[in-house]
Formats: sequence, structure tokens, C-alpha cells
Amino acid sequence: MSVLSWVSVAVFLAAYALIATEKIHRVAAALGGAGIMLAVHATGAEAAFFSEHSGIDWNVIFLLLGMMIIVGVLKQTGVFEYLAIWAAKRARGRPFRLMVLLVLITAGASALLDNVTTVLLIAPVTFLVCERLAVNPIPFLIAEAMASNIGGAATLVGDPPNIIIASRGGLSFNDFLVHMAPMVIVLMAVFVGLCHLLFGRTFRYDPERAAEVMALNEREAIADRRLLWQSLAVLALVLAAFVLHPVLHYEPSVVALLGAGVLVAATRVTTEQAIAEVEWPTLVFFAGLFVMVGALVETGVIGELSRAAVAATDGQLEVTTMGVLGLSAVLSAVVDNIPYVATMSPIVEQLVQASGDGPGQVLWWALAFGADLGGNATAVGAAANVVVLGIAARNGTPISFWQFTRYGLVVTVVTVVLVAPYLWVRYLM
Repeated sequence: MSVLSWVSVAVFLAAYALIATEKIHRVAAALGGAGIMLAVHATGAEAAFFSEHSGIDWNVIFLLLGMMIIVGVLKQTGVFEYLAIWAAKRARGRPFRLMVLLVLITAGASALLDNVTTVLLIAPVTFLVCERLAVNPIPFLIAEAMASNIGGAATLVGDPPNIIIASRGGLSFNDFLVHMAPMVIVLMAVFVGLCHLLFGRTFRYDPERAAEVMALNEREAIADRRLLWQSLAVLALVLAAFVLHPVLHYEPSVVALLGAGVLVAATRVTTEQAIAEVEWPTLVFFAGLFVMVGALVETGVIGELSRAAVAATDGQLEVTTMGVLGLSAVLSAVVDNIPYVATMSPIVEQLVQASGDGPGQVLWWALAFGADLGGNATAVGAAANVVVLGIAARNGTPISFWQFTRYGLVVTVVTVVLVAPYLWVRYLM
């Protein structure tokens, strides 16, 4: 690698260390790292702001912005309070039952929507229901972020890396359902058990709080029924457009911005009220992170690492599959999985062609599972994780990098280890 490549690696590792140790605010670390990358010409304005493969992913930024605005309007209707009371009553005030319910809802919704949209919708409900039951919301938020990443792996639209893989590999929505969804169901069953092991013992059941919640009438929580119906109509159209992306060909970011614009224009909500819930620090953090990772792409660091790991497999499909799975899980834990998949997918395409388009298809599923599940390992491994941390900090219950990561590493190792025999038995025997 060139001197510039080593400099970009050093800058990225320094910024990552500052984020992990929380010596300075993560936004400052990301912006500082991005600024240095631009200053030393590891990347440039053209690549950082306009490149599809190594620049800021504006689709992610504007998807988040649009959905944050929609969620901000929905919050004013009282619907989150309604859902919180409903969920608490269905769980009969039992914290772990509530976690299971919220985790399954999150995973199911993430398969139909993108996982970032799902956590934006479920997090406000989580805070309200935890307040009602007087339990710590942090375990719930961590579990929901991980469930969104696992559930999002099931479909083409569930996680942004899947869209990149589908485009490069010529794969359809049904291909993901057939090859990814069955294992995701198994992984979710295992994840529920892991939630009990990791979090179950920390919960305390309060009979008095549970009795108070059971006595509540959730319908009384709705503050503005007209705005609720207007908001739900717009949200339903937005979600339908997400699902129909292969037909309509509108990017999720465009759909989210259109929905936000229509909702603000067609209701009595003011602009100030609409943007009050936007997590600006989270959006800025993503921009800085994209620039830093883009610099690693521009200087050839990520591509070099990927090619070296694949070359080590010596063209054997079984070894290559396990190598792609493991490498994707490790690197997606450290860098955002979107630019990683964008860099790795051309290499995988060549390997698929060399192995024969039939047998070699397993490499696409190894890449998808590795990238999607590897995002659970650290607090910055997936977009959903970063969004949850931002919402938690905004609500006065900050989640530290290591608080998330110590659970995420366990979940990632278990799920990736389970995927390995699935790929081996189904495709390589």
C-alpha cells in the first residue's frame, strides 16, 4: 500500500479509538477524521460529496431526515403513547415478555421496511412503555437495534447492503425470501433466547406498576385524531412505496422526503414542530463516517484487504464462502457495511462467475449474511445502531460504545457461527 493509504488507516483508527473510548464526542471525532482525510488528500471533494461508491451516501442521510420528520409529526398525535400502553398490556407488565414482543415486531417490520425506519418508529414507543413500567430502556433499545439488523437481512429492501448485492448479482426480491428468510427466522428464535441470557436477569417485575398499566385505556392517549389519520395515511403510502421499490423505482430517500413534505404541507403542523425531532448530530456523524470510510475506499485499503483475504482461499468454493462470510462480518463491524459491500461486490461477482453462476451464488448469500449480521458487533457497525444511540442520548439515557458492543459481539459471533453450517449444508454439500 502507498504512504497515503497508511496515513488514511492511521487517521481512521485514531478516530475510531476516540469514538470507542468516548474521549471526545463521536460527532467531533467523525468530523475531525473526515477533515484530516480531506486535508491530506486521502479523498477529495468530488469523491466525498458526489461519488456513489466512496462518498457520503445521501440516500441514507435523506432517508433518515424524511423519516425523522414523519416520526416527529406522528409523535404529536399521541399514537406512540397508545402503542406503549397496548404493548405493556399485552405483555401484562412483564418486562421480558415486553422485550420479546417489541423485538419480534421490530424484526418483522425491518423485513418489510429498511431497518433504520423501523428503529425510528419503535424507539419512541420503547421509551414511553419503559417509563410506564419503571424499567431501564437501554436493554430494550440495544435488543431492538440488533433485531432490526437480523430481520432486515431477510429481504431485498430490509437492509441497504442487500439492495447493492441484488443489483450487482441480478437477484430478485423472491431470491432473498427463498435463500435468506428461512435462516433469519431461525436466527430470530435464537436471538430471543440470547435476550433472556443477556438481559433477562436485569429486569424486575413491579406488580403495582403492572396493575396501573393494565387499568389504563390506551384510546385516551390519542391527542389529535385528525392528524393521526392524516399521518397514518402518509406513512402507509411511504411504506407501500418502500415495498414496491422494484416496481416504482423510487429510492427510499426520495419517498421519505416526499412523504415528509406532503405531511407538513397538508396538515396544521408548523415547520418548527416538524423538524423538532430531527437528530441532527446523528446525521452529521454519518456524514463524517462516510467520508472517512470513503477515504479508505479511495486509497484502496478496503479493496486490498478484500482481495488479499479472497486470494488466500486459493479458489476453493467452500473456503471462499467461509472466507467471505467471516471477512464481511469482521469488516462490517468496524466500517459501515454499505461502502464495504459496494467495494466487495465486484470481487464477489468475479468469484461467482469463476465458480459457475449456479454453485457460485452461495457467495452472494455469504456476503449478505456477513455484512448484515456483522453490523451488530459494534455501536457503529450499522446505521440502525447509530440511530438508536442518537435517540437514547437525546432522551437522557445515553448508551456508550462498549455498553452496546459487549452485547453485540456475543450476538454477532453466535449468529454468524450458525449461518456457516447453513450455507455449508444447503449449498456446498
